[in-house]
Amino acid sequence: FSKKLRGFDVEVLCYDIKANVGDENATQVSLEELQEKSQVLSLHVPQTTATNNMVNAEFIACFKHPFWLLNTARGNCVETSDLVTALESKKIQGAGLDVLEYEKSSFETMFSNETPPALSRLLKADNVIFSPHVAGWTVESHRKLAQTIIDKFVSQFHYKKK
Repeated sequence: FSKKLRGFDVEVLCYDIKANVGDENATQVSLEELQEKSQVLSLHVPQTTATNNMVNAEFIACFKHPFWLLNTARGNCVETSDLVTALESKKIQGAGLDVLEYEKSSFETMFSNETPPALSRLLKADNVIFSPHVAGWTVESHRKLAQTIIDKFVSQFHYKKK
């Protein structure tokens, strides 16, 4: 993502619990400096106990300036009710969400029960854009998946043949 931003007149900062993840595309800084300088926050984290509800009211309050939030990581990284409050107060100016806290293994039944109030407010917000979590659905990823399946099948076939 930071490489894609090189064509723009922006300073790209990154924060990670691991040292030395910065490179020519992004300068690694402390969490405090990230919260002091950021105008846009893009999440690129795995789902772990440390990242579960990471973006919550306390985290958001530490930002010096209102900012834009992009979440293409995992839905559980953002506490939806706190996001809605921050969007309504303009602490978060807008959000681009590729994932949601309320995701289940299947979207077919996602709205069959009563929709949580925070999600209802989020769905009606004018300053939120939703996108389907399909970034990995490329021709190349389908080929790689097909090749992996073939390789596993062939290895099992040879194993059982012996």
